[in-house]
Amino acid sequence: MTTVGSATDALSQYAVGSATKKKELGQADFLRLMTEQLKNQDPLKPLEGSQVLGQLAQFSTVQGISGMQDALGAVANVMESDQTLRAASLVGRDALVDTGTVQLDAGTGMNGEVVATAAGTITIEIVDAAGQVVDRVPVEAPGAGSVAWGWDGKTADGRTAPAGTYSIRATTGSGNATQALSTRIAAHIDSVSIEASGLVLNLHGVGPQPLSAVRRIG
Repeated sequence: MTTVGSATDALSQYAVGSATKKKELGQADFLRLMTEQLKNQDPLKPLEGSQVLGQLAQFSTVQGISGMQDALGAVANVMESDQTLRAASLVGRDALVDTGTVQLDAGTGMNGEVVATAAGTITIEIVDAAGQVVDRVPVEAPGAGSVAWGWDGKTADGRTAPAGTYSIRATTGSGNATQALSTRIAAHIDSVSIEASGLVLNLHGVGPQPLSAVRRIG
């Protein structure tokens, strides 16, 4: 004779198997198991009401987990579709990103921002791949905050700067009081990649940048 304990174990294993192997315990299956359990229970130790309620709760939990997984999957699909639509609208625009290095074509200028800590003169240095300063651009900051700057793509003596990788250094003050400042560069969005971590902007001359690095999109 099948005992109450063995029938309960069978129900538990079926429920756990349903959750781990992604099988579904339907209402008909559950009722069949319950009926067999009641038919084969030990007459000297009949199934108590609390045990029945416990198994009903177990069934509801498994069914609830399955339904929740389906709902979360639907939400994930909606979010992915929304990301795709947002990505398509960004291509062709300009993004201001936290970076100090850019790959430029010959004679190509650039624009950006520098984050001032106080009012005063800020010096923007354009440095080539060899570490040589090719030009300096002074910027007046009215106070703390973002200040726009631009470079026309020419060296200090008026020649066209060659193609290559350039770095931007921004400083304020002089002597021992010189302070380095954070810089931002505006770059064209060539394409957008949808990665597991989120949207990644592929910027012309800058390369891939996470959406979290973007300060403004124009």
